Amino acid sequence: MATNLSIDPDLLDEALHISGLKTKKETVNQALKEFVRRRKQREIATLFGKLPHDSDYDYKQGRK
Repeated sequence: MATNLSIDPDLLDEALHISGLKTKKETVNQALKEFVRRRKQREIATLFGKLPHDSDYDYKQGRK
């Protein structure tokens, strides 16, 4: 899917340099993947402490 975007060239150049990737396309795609991953992590973190505790769960059983 071709898309025209107005991206800050200095920011893109910095991201390209920091990432070590070879193309602007790879850099933008990697940045989008990281953005989505971080947002999903943030959503999961909001659940911390809100889920009911399972008193029958044996965490030591999983170590075997």
